[in-house]
Amino acid sequence: MTTATTDERALAQLQREHGPALLTYLLSLTYGDRQRAEDLLQETLVRAWQHPEAFEAPYESMRPWLFTVGRRLAIDARRSRLARPAEIGDGALAATPDPADATESAVAALDVRAAVRELSPEHRAVLERIYFDGLSVKEAAAELGIPAGTVKSRSYYALRALGRGLPGYSRAAGGPARGGRGGTGRAPRTARP
Repeated sequence: MTTATTDERALAQLQREHGPALLTYLLSLTYGDRQRAEDLLQETLVRAWQHPEAFEAPYESMRPWLFTVGRRLAIDARRSRLARPAEIGDGALAATPDPADATESAVAALDVRAAVRELSPEHRAVLERIYFDGLSVKEAAAELGIPAGTVKSRSYYALRALGRGLPGYSRAAGGPARGGRGGTGRAPRTARP
């Protein structure tokens, strides 16, 4: 079974008469992106080719039908682009350190050690117990002989100070910011600085 399509001569005439105006309209809808506008123009003409009944409608001109189809295609394309995650270019991948490269982790470890040495002894002691020894807040409080609330407070301010002392390191990349993993109250075991 073959589907009826618009006569090629009628389609060519349609493109000559309305193509430039439709392209200008689509350029305004795509914020001047000529490639997108041209793609939408072609898709609009494909729809006209697929729907010969539009030529038989009681319109004085096909222009309103074409502009409506073009506008709907532009809206659909924009919604589609907004619904999927943004694509990243090769530049972002090139700037990402290779996880197999031990040099990056060694440099990071040196930076962390230097930043931890700059902390006050009280803040350093709390971070060592929680993040390097893997103790819970309650266990660190018992070992240090201070209330659990003080352990939490010192941990919070110590991490803030580390963030300021480690320029270029993001909080998201630095692991847990408060209290370690999930709801266990324990931090992952890490080598002592």
